Amino acid sequence: MKILDLGCGKSKYSGAIGVDFSDRHSPDVVHDLNVFPYPFPDSEFDLIVMNNVLEHLDDVLSVMREVHRICKSGGGRVKVIVPYFRSIWAFIDPTHKHCFTVDSFSYFDPQSPICQRYDYVDYRFFIENIIFNESLKTAWWKKPFLWFANKQPIRYELYLSHLIPMDDITYNLKKA
Repeated sequence: MKILDLGCGKSKYSGAIGVDFSDRHSPDVVHDLNVFPYPFPDSEFDLIVMNNVLEHLDDVLSVMREVHRICKSGGGRVKVIVPYFRSIWAFIDPTHKHCFTVDSFSYFDPQSPICQRYDYVDYRFFIENIIFNESLKTAWWKKPFLWFANKQPIRYELYLSHLIPMDDITYNLKKA
């Protein structure tokens, strides 16, 4: 399995080729992710990971187009982890340019009515699942809300997220 970690920083995904704009943390490839094309051939990677990087980049649609290009056809996967829009972490960092909700990636999913109505792009990803706080430690009192958020993400967002905000959101995508 060939894995690419875009924006790896100092915590590269295990077994991945790490890409970062800075050489401070010794990535395998130094590249500014706001510059296209990325230095990889078409359909190269089985898994592409973007852990807390997409919110820093200029153009989400162009980044996802490039990720689609380099993700393997016929089963390539993408894992995107970003701060949840209700979290204080979404706004505390002055370098964050975008916020993300449960439906932010519905614009890429051909099974979603949002994608069908707003045909912004000519490439697609299926949303396999959405997970809140997947890689974060959650306080004991917040765990029942986390369980509900992960079972019913849209209902959580509509009715509870303003009271008990989660910290991050993971989108597991499959190249369509």
